[in-house]
Amino acid sequence: MNEEVPLLVDNPNLVYDRFPPGRKKVLVIIVSWVGLLAFLTSGIFIPSIPQMAEDLDSTAAIVSHGISVYFVGSAFGGLLGSKYSKFYGRRPAFLFHLPFMILGSLMTARTESIPQLMVGRFIQAVGGSPGLSVGAGVIGDIYKLEERGTALGSYFGTGLLGLALAPTVGGIIAHYSSWRGVHNCLAVFGCGVLVCILIFLPETSHPDSRGIDEYEKAGKPLPKWRPVILNPISNLLMLRSLNVTSTVLVGNYLSILHLAYPSILPQGKTYNVDNQATIGLLFLPIGFGNAIGAPLSGWISDRTLVQYKAKRGYWYPEDRLRASLYGAYLPITLFASALVTIYIPGTPGLVLNMVIFFLNGVGVSLI
Repeated sequence: MNEEVPLLVDNPNLVYDRFPPGRKKVLVIIVSWVGLLAFLTSGIFIPSIPQMAEDLDSTAAIVSHGISVYFVGSAFGGLLGSKYSKFYGRRPAFLFHLPFMILGSLMTARTESIPQLMVGRFIQAVGGSPGLSVGAGVIGDIYKLEERGTALGSYFGTGLLGLALAPTVGGIIAHYSSWRGVHNCLAVFGCGVLVCILIFLPETSHPDSRGIDEYEKAGKPLPKWRPVILNPISNLLMLRSLNVTSTVLVGNYLSILHLAYPSILPQGKTYNVDNQATIGLLFLPIGFGNAIGAPLSGWISDRTLVQYKAKRGYWYPEDRLRASLYGAYLPITLFASALVTIYIPGTPGLVLNMVIFFLNGVGVSLI
């Protein structure tokens, strides 16, 4: 829910007291699990690309297009999930998308050609995408403005840790089993998440805030055999705001940086790393940095919001962006890693790069 929209109750904070603190933490854990699944799915097959290329009689460059296909599907699914979660609710959005993630994983595990692989990856992405867009909406539903940043920090920290763990997990499974086993494991994980949503996640949307509630109030009939047709692309109209566009561009840059930067090292021969499981382990420091930096950034943003609200008597959503300044050192990690890789060989160079990766992970989360 937009932070600028006032709730139509005498005390706006009462709507956030529907769930006790302990229940809220459980809900954060649940949606963090969904976010973890989405991030795991995005990068878990990277270490097994050579194995997949050999098995499918293709090249690593062509198989790598599955990464791009995944992000296209994730972008489309995120828009679709967020739009329909506003109309039908958060819980129905999860329950609709997750079966597609499971189906896409099973299709990918059984693919016999590159086109089948791309289709499976796309369906995987669409199914896992609400772990990002809808999960953040759940946290916005249950936490007050000045508490939201800390909860979102834990949520994104878990997801980003999953992004860093994905190559490690994928490398280990592919090394000791096969790349098909990687996607079968994702399907099992997805089933566990789906069951958890079914049993433990209630609807968190604020009362009378969903589109379906407005339909019922207005007496409009709902289609019986299909969902209401909505336009998910309309969400992109928010990009008319310069602040939103700037934040999106920074986020896109950091996503590219987060994926490409740590993969430069394992793909080279600088440190004689060629084992798939070992390559995956090299991603762990940046993941631990994310896991620490994301909750820290959320806590800082909440404190900053409270501070400026007390100072001027009101708040701006942009006040949260001040917390990102603590990650301004991020470009230095790029230059430092390049210099270490070029001039410091052997184990000392590898250890220093791992330290730099950790600092990079913290900085990415802060920004």
